[in-house]
Amino acid sequence: MTSSVLALPLGLAAAAPAAEEGALPREAEREAIEACRRGEREAFDRLVLRYQRDVYRLCYRYVNSHEDANDLAQEVFLKAWRGIGRFRGDSSFSTWLYRIAVNACLNFRALKRPQTQELPEALADPVPGAAARVERDDEARRVRAAVSRLPEKQRATLILKLYHELTHEEVAEILGSTVAR
Repeated sequence: MTSSVLALPLGLAAAAPAAEEGALPREAEREAIEACRRGEREAFDRLVLRYQRDVYRLCYRYVNSHEDANDLAQEVFLKAWRGIGRFRGDSSFSTWLYRIAVNACLNFRALKRPQTQELPEALADPVPGAAARVERDDEARRVRAAVSRLPEKQRATLILKLYHELTHEEVAEILGSTVAR
């Protein structure tokens, strides 16, 4: 797929409008999907513009690397383009796309061990606010480390529910499970 939209680095704030601004009305999304099935790449560009930021964020939160998240997001949209004919519409397009993204992230993590970095022995000279920033960064690192130790399905559930604010039903549908009542 050679789309000018996909040639841009995914996930950068300037690369796409915010999800609300780039939102396609449901009918326009259905029309774009039908146009994609007919091979109209411009229609897929509209879907990419709408979802690239969300897909990148999901991938980044899963792999904690901008480069890997960009690569995974590209892979997700390539798989979506190739598989658009198999999209049945039983669920929303975003649910289908997130499922592709979660599977790509699971496959990536299965093939690549998480990288760790050694902390330096001494921190740089303190500047105003440096201690608070170090504490925030340390807490964020601990949270990312804790999330990375979760079993894959729990990790995906946490990312989709907390960071992407999906409902329990949407998360269950993406992960192919049910909501316990």
